Amino acid sequence: MAIEHADVLRAAHLARISIDNADADRYVGDLTRILSMVDRLQEIDTDGVQPLSHPLDATQPLRADEVTESDQRDQFQAVAPEVAKGLYLVPRVVE
Repeated sequence: MAIEHADVLRAAHLARISIDNADADRYVGDLTRILSMVDRLQEIDTDGVQPLSHPLDATQPLRADEVTESDQRDQFQAVAPEVAKGLYLVPRVVE
């Protein structure tokens, strides 16, 4: 895919970015190199390659699920403007 000067200016306009012509010329070259690299990656045969969730065969170390704080809901709700049945009441914002 060929990127032209007008394409860069249009993309900048859509993104609400102000660029001058000299920068647009530089971006044409940068984007052309990026897209050619993507084209080269598209040529690689990946049939039979299993997708990876992580490049290393590692497991996530998990800590024990233990309660470390006491229940302070009553103290927090004592200073709340409105509470009902353990829930905070807030003004309706969607009608």
